[in-house]
Amino acid sequence: MPEYGVMSSKFIYILSLLFLISCADDKPRQKVEDENSNEQKTEAITTKAIENFKFNDYILSDDAKNEVTNWSKFQELSTQISYLRTADVTFFTDAKDTLKVFLDSLRVSIPDNINTNSINSRISVLETKLLKLNNDLKLDNYAVDNKLKSIKELLIANSNLIYMINKEIEIKKRDVGRPEGE
Repeated sequence: MPEYGVMSSKFIYILSLLFLISCADDKPRQKVEDENSNEQKTEAITTKAIENFKFNDYILSDDAKNEVTNWSKFQELSTQISYLRTADVTFFTDAKDTLKVFLDSLRVSIPDNINTNSINSRISVLETKLLKLNNDLKLDNYAVDNKLKSIKELLIANSNLIYMINKEIEIKKRDVGRPEGE
């Protein structure tokens, strides 16, 4: 019987030791997890980060504004882009099907005066960048720098669309004044 008491006390001692070791191990693990969550909180898409992008940001000319006034989907896109500039990515995280329907309606509602191959190609690029941004924003483990890069690419694509709208209106305006013989 005395062996049983010694065996039992050794067993309790070993269990206690294992318990203390496992408890001591959890503290550093929790600290690392807390540091990771703090890092994710500080690393986010901000208005300041978006404002610091360097690219040619075109605006619509007065003539182009008149041309796109009734193009409701373009107006909606402009509104969503302005929200994006303030780090509101809500629209761009919608379901992919919703975004595709929006982009399709943007394309089919182009005013006749600017419905050209160059405008359609800029809308195709915009569509690609918008869908890429949608994918990137939905990935939780994707680096914020990569998400910011996708935002910048979309803003550039939008700016290029605006630039091309301005150019198309300018070209149409110049062509109206030419005599037929030239």
